[in-house]
Amino acid sequence: MKCRHCDAELTLPLIDLGSSPPSNAYLTKKTLKAPEKWFPLKVLICQTCWLVQTEDYAGAIELFDAEYAYFSSFSTSWLAHADHYVAKMTQRFNLHQQSLVIEIAANDGYLLQYVKQRNIPCLGIEPTQSTANAAREKGIEIIEKFFGVTLAKELVNQGKQADLTAANNVLAHVPDINDFVAGFSILLKPHGVATFEFPHLLQLIQHSQFDTIYHEHFSYLSLTAVNTIFNKNGLQIFDVEEIPTHGGSLRIYAQRKDSGQHHASGEVNNLLKREIKLGMTNESYYANFQLRANTIKYDLIQFLIEAKKSGKKVIAYGAAAKGNTLINYAGIREDLISHVVDRNPNKQHKFLPGCRIPITDEKIILETKPDYILILPWNLKSEITEQLNYIREWGGKFITAIPILNTW
Repeated sequence: MKCRHCDAELTLPLIDLGSSPPSNAYLTKKTLKAPEKWFPLKVLICQTCWLVQTEDYAGAIELFDAEYAYFSSFSTSWLAHADHYVAKMTQRFNLHQQSLVIEIAANDGYLLQYVKQRNIPCLGIEPTQSTANAAREKGIEIIEKFFGVTLAKELVNQGKQADLTAANNVLAHVPDINDFVAGFSILLKPHGVATFEFPHLLQLIQHSQFDTIYHEHFSYLSLTAVNTIFNKNGLQIFDVEEIPTHGGSLRIYAQRKDSGQHHASGEVNNLLKREIKLGMTNESYYANFQLRANTIKYDLIQFLIEAKKSGKKVIAYGAAAKGNTLINYAGIREDLISHVVDRNPNKQHKFLPGCRIPITDEKIILETKPDYILILPWNLKSEITEQLNYIREWGGKFITAIPILNTW
């Protein structure tokens, strides 16, 4: 395989997670009777541009279909993050009623609803029908297509150029990262700003977050790699922030190389230097990641088996993509975890892909009073712990598996 940015031959492995079905391909009672598609899940490192990436097996159209079940608005903390982002961008870049904000991967309108509330014109790009319809119900205009150079040119020809583009947690999801990034250099007004948020590869490696690896994520991103990709595709990064979302993310600010007027912040150079100092452009930095993932897997399996032998009941919370990676890599099935609870009604009464554990609503917790709740989206553990704190009434405890097994 060749690097999806620079076309160099890829030979350095990061991790091999065996094979699994797409993480958001939830099953119904009908599809339980049919075979599932499983794809190898391997990650390689480009030693030329240092883009970390999955091997190509599943295409975007296959992963992001009309029944796509990830809806951003079911996390209260993520909604608060989106509202804060809009307030900050409105003030920093003086957005007003003559501005245009375009969000790429607008999902269910979780972010643009706050733009609309401020009477700032906005437009969403969202290829998945299920979430696009949810955004339209909020009164948000949505274009139901994948974004890239072709769509950017279409929008510009329609007189739609952006003062601000937002792209949260989508840069890792695109198979053709060059075409995707180049689209922003076309879509932005001459002095427009593009912001991107994505999980930071540094945090993934340091905290053994291997469960964030799944087929929807084609790339795993450092500032070093993103800076190279942007420079090659008409964008210049002028600022960066480290933010806590998704276990540690970056928010980067970019402008058109040919016309942008923002002076580069010292934070960009500081973080680039820190990544190099930590060794992110050396093979040795990535050497023991597979061993750490295996240790997490073995520790979780051992805990669940011992709980089962002791007559303890374990229920998982959060039918998240990262949880599916963990459960399928560990080979966990319904005998060890009876149910997964999720607030999203689009997932309830379905089954996790691969392991086929049933997904239900929160009532099962009160009915069965489990001894342990395994929080799969560990990045939301504070929100979930507060929401489910009533399990303390019967001595229930919480578990997370990453970065190490922890019960409390």
